[in-house]
Amino acid sequence: MAGIVGYGAFIPRHRIKAEEIARQWGKDAAAIRRGLLLEEKSVPGLDEDTITISVEAGRAALERAGIDPRLVGALYIGSESHPYAVKPSGTVVAEALGVGPEVHVADFEFACKAGTEAMFVALSVVESGRAEYAMGIGADTSQGAPNDALEYSASAGGAAYLFGKPHVLAEVVETYSYTTDTPDFWRREGEFYPRHTGRFTGEPAYFRHITAATKAILERTGLKPSDFRYAVFHMPNGKFPLSVGADLGFTKKQLETGWVVPTMGNTYSGSSPTGLAAILDVADPDDLILITSFGSGAGSDSFVLRATELLPERRGRAPTVRSMLEGPRRYLTYGQYANYREKILLNE
Repeated sequence: MAGIVGYGAFIPRHRIKAEEIARQWGKDAAAIRRGLLLEEKSVPGLDEDTITISVEAGRAALERAGIDPRLVGALYIGSESHPYAVKPSGTVVAEALGVGPEVHVADFEFACKAGTEAMFVALSVVESGRAEYAMGIGADTSQGAPNDALEYSASAGGAAYLFGKPHVLAEVVETYSYTTDTPDFWRREGEFYPRHTGRFTGEPAYFRHITAATKAILERTGLKPSDFRYAVFHMPNGKFPLSVGADLGFTKKQLETGWVVPTMGNTYSGSSPTGLAAILDVADPDDLILITSFGSGAGSDSFVLRATELLPERRGRAPTVRSMLEGPRRYLTYGQYANYREKILLNE
């Protein structure tokens, strides 16, 4: 059975507190924290972008897999913040990782589920026999307009997954996707910030798609929420994944990655993949794991995975998600943050 043979994540050290953003706009910081269940978020440094995040996560995945990078026959990156409008991110990442040149490379977009989209295709390439190993990456340096609700959550980070058949750390038991044309969030070419339609963000978009995809994959596999040790749902804030998880019958203990969001924010395409990495950092052999992503526009990908006996041995080869979140950090003022994210445009 094909599955994950290596995984890795990367989260920038720069952070900004929710109260610092609230102070700038005269908002109630305590109300923001209660409403979104967010304390702070990661911010990309001046030399960090989707490509550098993907390289770091990809290196960790290869380290855990312990394979020659030249054996990777496909590499896919999902993001909504690719550095170039015309030039693939994947070619730079492949070169930096030592993958190729005999490799199929593509960039994907599907809002916040572009990462699981890349994972799905990488898995499919391995299952079809087209490549022995394939890597799927979800990474973003997402933006929120000044004084918009997204500014408190849109953050930076990502995770990479190497799929193969030998030496599997987590078997992929089943996959399922659910997609509709629901216009809850978009950004036209040339616009700096995305737009969102509040009335579509919750029930018609996030909750409808995650619920439908999760129920369908449970029906396909004959599994119940109680059969899983862990579950991760897309994390646009701290409240939504806990709410949809409870509605579906999962306990707070199963939603282990609930601690990730308050200290990282929403890494968009890297959100649910990074949550999965946090779970693999602590899972035991034979644990069943559910991951359901969400991407505006809109759709969800679900995966059921089973951890193997090889996982505990391999995960110590690279940094864990918790070590990156709780390790050295540099907190920014709003002015520094605005400079880093190019929110202030100077006339040349």
